[in-house]
Amino acid sequence: MADNCFHCGQTIGKERISFDSKEFCCNGCKSVYEILNINNLGNFYELNKNSGIRPDESSTQFDYLDTPEIFEKITDFSEGDTTLITFKIPVIHCSSCIWLLESLHTLNANIKYSQVHFTKKTLQVSFNHNELKLSELAKFLTNLGYKPVISLETADRREEKLDKSLLIKLAVAGFAFGNGMFFSYPEYAMEFFGYTDFWMEKYKNLFRFIMFLLATPVVFYSASDYFKSAIYGLKNKIVNIDVPIVLGILVLYGRSIYEVMTDYGPGYFDTLCGLLFFMLLGKTFQKRTYNALSYDRDYKSFYPIAVTKIDFNGKQENILLSELKIGDRIMVRNQEIIPVDAILINGDGNIDNSFITGESAAVSKKPGDKIFAGGKQIGSILELEVIKNVDQSYLTQLWNKEAFRKHETGLDTLTNTISKYFTFIILGITLIAGIYWARIDFEKMFQVVSAILIVACPCALALSAPFTFGHIMRILGRNKFYVKDTLTIEKLAKVSTLVFDKTGTITHSKKSNISYEGSEIQEFDLKNIKTLLKNSNHPLSKSLYEFIDVEDEYFPVENFTDTPGKGYTSEVRGTKYKIGSASFSSQTSKNLETAVYISKNEEFLGKFIFKNEYRENLDQLFTHLDEYKIHILSGDNESEKKKLEELIPHIDAMAFNQNPESKLNYIKTLQDKGEKVAMLGDGLNDAGALKQSNVGIAVADDTNSFTPSSDVIMNGAKIPLLDRYLNLSKDAITIVKITFVISFLYNIIGLTYAVIGQMSPLFAAILMPISSITVVAFTTVATWLRSTKYFSING
Repeated sequence: MADNCFHCGQTIGKERISFDSKEFCCNGCKSVYEILNINNLGNFYELNKNSGIRPDESSTQFDYLDTPEIFEKITDFSEGDTTLITFKIPVIHCSSCIWLLESLHTLNANIKYSQVHFTKKTLQVSFNHNELKLSELAKFLTNLGYKPVISLETADRREEKLDKSLLIKLAVAGFAFGNGMFFSYPEYAMEFFGYTDFWMEKYKNLFRFIMFLLATPVVFYSASDYFKSAIYGLKNKIVNIDVPIVLGILVLYGRSIYEVMTDYGPGYFDTLCGLLFFMLLGKTFQKRTYNALSYDRDYKSFYPIAVTKIDFNGKQENILLSELKIGDRIMVRNQEIIPVDAILINGDGNIDNSFITGESAAVSKKPGDKIFAGGKQIGSILELEVIKNVDQSYLTQLWNKEAFRKHETGLDTLTNTISKYFTFIILGITLIAGIYWARIDFEKMFQVVSAILIVACPCALALSAPFTFGHIMRILGRNKFYVKDTLTIEKLAKVSTLVFDKTGTITHSKKSNISYEGSEIQEFDLKNIKTLLKNSNHPLSKSLYEFIDVEDEYFPVENFTDTPGKGYTSEVRGTKYKIGSASFSSQTSKNLETAVYISKNEEFLGKFIFKNEYRENLDQLFTHLDEYKIHILSGDNESEKKKLEELIPHIDAMAFNQNPESKLNYIKTLQDKGEKVAMLGDGLNDAGALKQSNVGIAVADDTNSFTPSSDVIMNGAKIPLLDRYLNLSKDAITIVKITFVISFLYNIIGLTYAVIGQMSPLFAAILMPISSITVVAFTTVATWLRSTKYFSING
């Protein structure tokens, strides 16, 4: 009979359940086994032999999660039948864990999707809370062997501090290294100075045994992460870089035990402790630097999103999202993202939560209802009261959501490929060198093999791209060019074609020379029209809102309908208005003009004619962009064609009267020709084109223009600096390539000395973190120097 449970691997107690010729310790393990096999997930047991842990609490341990107050506190989102929650699961450790946890929807039909964040050891789950209680979800995960750690601080999502266990392991290695050198003194005195002493000779075996006692916990505790990583990698048929490191540790440890037991010599216990101390010191440095980069990006690099705040007198003011406080009242227009959890005060909400749930169905909201951050209003203007502080990292989650990501191969793939073959090459060199030295000097063979395995670590190679791009992201963010991820920087460097939307991108969104043509509009209608304009986020609507010189009053808007690319219609104080293009008001566009047409109760009133005001210094920008192919798209007619040809002498093409779908198709046509396209638009009618392009750049002035479809959000005033952002991205690629060369040179020189027997394992261990520090220092200095060429020191 089997003594261990087939599912969780733990010893079977009194309760023994037989099923399918296998033994299980409880019904939970048996049920999970059944579920996995029914859903064709039986190969989970091939990936992870110890897949679960047996829960020791009662079945009611998670019932408190169903309490409304607790439920609301720890969940990220809950609307209709959909709830999102992020669990902290410390036992996530390898690819089999990720594979199983991201397959939860196949195990339980009430789970919609699940996504693992491996480095943070978190799991985000979307589930149907009407069919699956939160407590049942937690129990389900626990029975799978992945018990969530739940605290009321879960919703804070603060950046974690450095793992304390790593510091303890470093301390143990440092203690053993320091004391080991002390107990090794007699051996060094006899070997290097020829000094002999009766008492030293008599107690040398005691000192060696103490050295063994000091080194053993260092090997099996301080180095445990290296062993785990190597074992998990081999289980999943992956030879990672920790494999040669572990081999080097075992060679030194085994050889040292042999020498002590046969009284051949003192072994390398002190060297081994020093080796692991310096390796862990380098690992600590790397983790601290990674945490610093992550913290700076998530919490300090706020996107250029402003919200319209309303005071008690009804006065409107555009403020930064980061300045928003609980109790503030804000205005949200049609197609705008709701930036914070809030209560609806005025207006009829029609909320699209697809950015959060992945489902496009709109949810109706009435005054008094709660609205979650990340929803998008479709319809008339809303007045909301903020009930939670701004959590910028939550918007980061939305922006980085899998549905909006564009997967492309790049330097990251190149680095992984190099690292993969690098490990096999090092193992081959080690084998050849080991055979050679075994014939020449068997004793020195152990030193050579250990030095090769330790010094030849591609850590510096692996750090090159993330550290360089991390610094570049920070620099770009300080200059109001907010990049979604490091891959975007690489894609920016490869762009060959730039496509600009005209209105609100290369033209000012609120500055235009406006004239009116038509029958006189009464003050009653002007106030109604201005109220209706306030609901729209379109650049022409915003310009017209500023132009109409009547008292700013807001009246209830009913039956608001938006037709993308054409206009919108609604009723204000019992009167129906249409605002939009000529065709939208059944008129004919004349004289190739840009105009907004106004109709009242299906009767045409007149049109506001716009002469666009272009952003400053565009002529210099397009001169600097002469290496790129330039295209202009516009929803307007050809009235500005001549002006654009003068502004951009080397323009490749222009297209007018473009709707959202035709803009998207235009981008796709360019890509089919092999072009790498960056699209710049305002994020409204351009959302589809932004998502289709290789790099989508949403241009924001002072409005809530956050859009998950974009890869970059930039401040509109910074458009004249676009060439500098693109050049810095290219410089980043050059810096990464230089760090590759530095890393290879380090490994070539280090390997040469190790192979010819001129490097001790301890010196190799010191060199390994130094190489990483060198790369980090170089990328920091190089990126700073390149950024000063394009931007001021203060950004």
